[in-house]
Amino acid sequence: MTAEPFRIKMVERVKKTTKAERQQWLKEAGYNAFKIKAENVYIDCLTDSGTSAMSSEQWSALMLGDESYAGSKSFFKLEKSVQDVFGMPYLQPTHQGRAADYIMAKLYAEEGKYAIGNMHFDTFRGNAEILGALAVDYVVDAGKDTASPAQPFKGNIDLGKMQQLIDENGAEQISVVIITITCNNNGGQPVSMQNIREVSELAKQYDIPVVIDAARLAENAYFIKTREEGYQDKSIKEITREMFSYCETATMSSKKDGMVNIGGLFVTRNKDILEKAQQLAIVHEGFITYGGLAGRDLEALAVGLQEGCDEQYLEYRIKQAEYLGDRLLEKGVPIIEPTGGHGVYVDGRRFFPHIPQCEFPSQRLVVALYEEAGVRAVEIGACAFGSKDPETGEDIFPDIETMRIAISRRVYTNSHMDVIANALGEIYKNREQYKGMKLVYEGSVTSLRHFTAGFELL
Repeated sequence: MTAEPFRIKMVERVKKTTKAERQQWLKEAGYNAFKIKAENVYIDCLTDSGTSAMSSEQWSALMLGDESYAGSKSFFKLEKSVQDVFGMPYLQPTHQGRAADYIMAKLYAEEGKYAIGNMHFDTFRGNAEILGALAVDYVVDAGKDTASPAQPFKGNIDLGKMQQLIDENGAEQISVVIITITCNNNGGQPVSMQNIREVSELAKQYDIPVVIDAARLAENAYFIKTREEGYQDKSIKEITREMFSYCETATMSSKKDGMVNIGGLFVTRNKDILEKAQQLAIVHEGFITYGGLAGRDLEALAVGLQEGCDEQYLEYRIKQAEYLGDRLLEKGVPIIEPTGGHGVYVDGRRFFPHIPQCEFPSQRLVVALYEEAGVRAVEIGACAFGSKDPETGEDIFPDIETMRIAISRRVYTNSHMDVIANALGEIYKNREQYKGMKLVYEGSVTSLRHFTAGFELL
C-alpha cells in the first residue's frame, strides 16, 4: 500500500454548514448546484476543471512569467513541453478549453454535416448547435449502458456505426471525427489505442479529418498502459505521442491534465489549419504567443503537462477514484463500472428507480447530496444532455442518466471520499422518500441549459 506521492505544504480552510442553511441556499439557487456559492460548499466535486492544486514547481514557475505581448519566452517553454507530450509541431494557446473548442468547431464543423464522436461534451455540442452542424455520438453500446458489466475501454467509438453513417450519407457529409479521451459523459471511460488507430484508418480512407479532445490525455494513457496488451513497458509520454500520431489536430482544456487553473491548447500538425487558428485566436483571444493567457499561466502549464504525465501521480489519481467507487459499491450504490479516471458516476435511474427521467432523477440526487452533506456534484443526464426534436419540440432524453462526482487533482484525501460515500449510502437507504424535480427555466441553447437552469421540487 502506498500513500499520496506528495506532501501538503499549504491548506485552505473550508467551512461546515447546517442542513437548514443548505436547504435555503438550494432554494435561492433554483436547485442548481452551479448557482451555489463556493464558500458554502464543504467538498466541491462539481468539476475537475481548473480545480487542481498546483505544485511548488508550478508556483515557482509563475515567477518566471514573461508578460511580453509578442514572442514571450514563456510561450516557447510551453511549446517545447507540448511538443514533448503531443509529438505534434504547432501550438496555439487559448484562455481555456472551450476557446480551443470554438476554434476547432469553426474550422472543422460545417452546417448540415455530421461530426462523429464517441460522446461529444457540452461545449462542442453547443458550438455545433449554434453552427448548424449535426453532432452524433457513436460510443460502443456498453458505453451507453450505465448498468453494463465492467469493460476496459467503454469510451471506444463503434466502427460499424461510423461506417454505416458514411455508407448511408456519403463521406462528403461527414466533416470531422472527434475522439474524446477519456470519454467524460459516460464515466471518464478510456479509449483504447487500437480503437484510436482503427478510427483514424477508417477516416483516412474517406479523407475525413480526425481531432482528439485531449483534456484527460494522461489519464487515458495510463489506462492504455495498464489495460491494453503491448503497452505495459511503454512510458506515459510514449503512449501519448502514439495517440496523437493518429489525428490531425487536438484540443485541450488544460484545466484538467494540464494541472493548472486556467488555459487551453489547440495543437495541430497541419500548418494551414494552424494559420487559420491563429487568425481566429488573434480576433478572440489575443496575440498568438499568449492566446488569452498571462505569461505566468504559460509557465505553470509547461510544468503541469509534465507533472500530469508522471506515472506515480497517475497511479494515485486513478486509485483515488477507484477507492470512492469501491466504497459506494460496498453500500449498494449503483455506479458506472469500472470507475474512470477523474471521478465516479452514480446511476440516477438505478438509484431512484421510482423517479422517471422526465423528472430529473440525477439532478434530484445532486440536490440531496448537497442538502445532506454539503457536497457539490453535477448532473450528467436529462438536463445536461437532453435535446429537443427540431420539428415537434418534444424532449429527447439521453441514454446516460448520472450524477458525476468529479475529483479535483491533488486536493482531497480519502477521508473526504469517505464523507461522500457515507452520505450517499444514507441517501440510498432512504431513497424511496425522494420525489422528482420540475424544470422551470432553461436558456435558448438546449445543450448548454444545465449551467443556468432553474428547478422546483415536486
